[in-house]
This record gives sequence, C-alpha cells and structure tokens, in this order.
Amino acid sequence: MDLVLNVADHYVLTPYVYPVSWSEDGALRQILSLLVLTNMGATVLYLSLASFSYFFIFDHRLKKHPHFLQNQVQREIRYALTSLPWISIPTVALFFAEVRGYSKLYDSIEEYPLGWPGIFISMISFLFFTDMCIYWIHRFLHHKLIYKLFHKPHHIWKIPTPFASHAFHPVDGFLQGLPYHIYPFLFPLHKVLYLALYVFVNIWTISIHDGNYRVPAALTSVINGAAHHTDHHLFFEYNYGQYFTLWDRLGGSYRHPSALMGKGPQNQICEGSICKEK
Repeated sequence: MDLVLNVADHYVLTPYVYPVSWSEDGALRQILSLLVLTNMGATVLYLSLASFSYFFIFDHRLKKHPHFLQNQVQREIRYALTSLPWISIPTVALFFAEVRGYSKLYDSIEEYPLGWPGIFISMISFLFFTDMCIYWIHRFLHHKLIYKLFHKPHHIWKIPTPFASHAFHPVDGFLQGLPYHIYPFLFPLHKVLYLALYVFVNIWTISIHDGNYRVPAALTSVINGAAHHTDHHLFFEYNYGQYFTLWDRLGGSYRHPSALMGKGPQNQICEGSICKEK
C-alpha cells in the first residue's frame, strides 16, 4: 500500500490536506491516510465493478426466482457499505505494518533472486495459498457455533447479485480477506503485483456472484465459478473454495453445479403462474 500512499501524499495529501508540521513518515498521519484511502478504494472498487457486472453480465432473469428477495439489490449494497468501514480497521493495521517495512514486499524485480520467473511463481502461489486458506476459514465460518454469529448474513442472499459479493458481516469479511494480507508477510511479492492481485481478487469475488454460469467445459471440474458458488448459497455445505475446486474435492465438500445439469436457478424461474422446471 505504500505505493498508493506515496502517490496520494505527493499529489493530494501533502500539498492540500495535512499541515507542514505533519511528516509524511509520521505514524498517526500514515494510519489516518490509510483509513481514508482503504475506505475510498474499497468502496469505489466495489460499486464500480459490481455495477458493471450487474448491468452487463448478471442474468436479470434471476430476479424472478422465488428466493430473490424484495429490494434485494438495495439491501445488498446497504449491507456492504455498512460493513466495509468496519472491515477496514483491522485491514489498515496490516497495511500500516506493510508501509513500515515488516512485510516481504519488494519494489524492484532485481531485488528478487528469481527475477521475472519469480513474478509468475508469486502469482500462482498467491492463488493457491489464498484458496487453501479461504477454504478452511469459510468452512470454519459454517460451523454451527459460528455460522449464525458471522456468516449467516451473507447467506440471506440465496440468489445473489454481484452486489452481494461484499455484503458480509465485518468479522466474516475480514477473516475471508485475511489470507490476501498475510501472504506478503510470509512470501516475497512485488508491490505492483500485490496491487494487481488485490484488484483481481475483487473482480473474482464479484464474478462468482454474477449469475453467469458459462464456464468452458474443460474447466468446470477445476475452477470454482459462479455456478459452483451459487450452489454454495443454495445448499450451504458445498463448494467453499474461492478459485479452485481442489480443496472441496479433498475435503469432501465438492458438488457439481446444479446449473450445469439443467437444475439451476434459471430452471426454477416462474413466469406468471407457470413455473419452468426443465
């Protein structure tokens, strides 16, 4: 996050916001700046990406499904925008540690012994590491002693829209985002790649809630797409993974998507008094 903080300091915060006496390296200033930037960034990413997905990708026929709630889109947005500021507080603590140099983030490819191949290795290992962690965190959140406290609010949306992607209880949202922030404290990662992966994670999270179940046939058994995740919302105990189906298969929680077998939400949409069941 120091790349973003440096740009904000140079163009906005130092010349227009903070008094001269507040050093750019001051802890209080950095924490306040990170709080503002994190909230602004998360909100802009969420609203812009989810809006694009909702208007151009989401299958609007799903709004006719019997499990689609009244005023659901507005409720999803309201819940997300209420939770994001709370999620940002512990997240900023991790960003602050990064800015202070406690992570393994690096600026130049020359600093990393593996060079350019290391970029590719980092990207792949980031995806597999976070997918593994999120699987077990997600499964933990479904434990009967935990579920009602933190994760149940996200399952209100049985037929989610892209706006449900960030509509979590703050504890739930932070825990499922934690692996992304832990990774650079454990493994070397280029700072630009870290920011790119942060945007990718948001895009992916929205995409698995977008109601577009089209996945290349060769990848349906490997990639955890919207069809897989919709079954998770509907049946609760399946498809906990984020990107891949690997850990669901190892953990015995994999379910082949209903939508890909002609038994998905679109096949249960009612038109007037006629309910389509294919």
